[in-house]
Amino acid sequence: MDNPFKHIDQPLKEVPEELKAKVMSDIAMAKLVMELAELFSYNVGDVLETVMRSRKQKK
Repeated sequence: MDNPFKHIDQPLKEVPEELKAKVMSDIAMAKLVMELAELFSYNVGDVLETVMRSRKQKK
């Protein structure tokens, strides 16, 4: 089996533009999904903190 760490010092190879475009598109889609998930999900710690704060203010 070839040691992959021996290839670290080698010069970079050119990648086809189609592959670059696909990778960038996949990354953009992953970022969009993560942002949408963050937008529609609850931050449990923040919810608990808000509930505890509102309970203390009512007393």
